[in-house]
Amino acid sequence: MKRLRLKADGRIVEVVDGEEAPFVVETAPALPSEAAVTPHVRELRLRAKLTQAEFATKLCVPIETIRNWEQGKRSPRGPARALLAVIAHAPDMVFAALAANSPRA
Repeated sequence: MKRLRLKADGRIVEVVDGEEAPFVVETAPALPSEAAVTPHVRELRLRAKLTQAEFATKLCVPIETIRNWEQGKRSPRGPARALLAVIAHAPDMVFAALAANSPRA
């Protein structure tokens, strides 16, 4: 088990045999970023020629959700990521299916 110490200047050092040594972070292999996995929401919306409000209505989510995704404040997760991935390949089919299943007001 490594012993680490936080120095006053913000550095983290490793304590080895009572002596301080620079702490080296072992990095894991890079995973694909969420941006690479999930198509960019704004790009999908613009390809569909929809406003944020129209896109939110079609996806049955609040407009704030679309804004947060586009501004990078939040990332789509779970079912939303899957839905956006399908929209990237067949937007018309997805929007038709969602419209058919939406409750009529």
